[in-house]
Amino acid sequence: MPQDALPQEAPAGREQRGDYTGAVYGSLLAASVVVGAGTLGPYPRVQLVVLLLSTGVVFWAAHVFSRLFGARIVNRLTWPVIRSEARQERPIIEAAVPPAVAAAISPWFGLGPQGVVWLALLVALIGQVGWATLAASRAGASRRLMLLAGAINLFLGLLIVLLKVALQH
Repeated sequence: MPQDALPQEAPAGREQRGDYTGAVYGSLLAASVVVGAGTLGPYPRVQLVVLLLSTGVVFWAAHVFSRLFGARIVNRLTWPVIRSEARQERPIIEAAVPPAVAAAISPWFGLGPQGVVWLALLVALIGQVGWATLAASRAGASRRLMLLAGAINLFLGLLIVLLKVALQH
């Protein structure tokens, strides 16, 4: 892959192009983590929050590593390039925050452990569909394509919900 294939650090004062791939992926990852968490131990809210955030950080680091070394293994790595890649993949972590916050504030709604899991899952899926639709919109897609992007991500989210229901029985 050519050295300029990965985005370089944006010049000061100029925003980088919005890429929502990480946010869509991170939301899907967060939903999967919630489903995979199943029954948690004695502190389910805290454990779910820690699990969501730590999984987001680990996957973010894995993506940064794979982008840097997958494309730049033969080229020299510099701190600006590393920072740029880390910043570009940051939405993977950010997508884990809303479901983690939902789990953390679930006592305000009087939810038990299963309610916490369902609330976090719902928030993750809303994020996934929302980010996909926003990405399509920002890319200049037609309304039909925006709806298709949202529908496909809703379908993927519903598959995760079906997996959760299947794992509970």
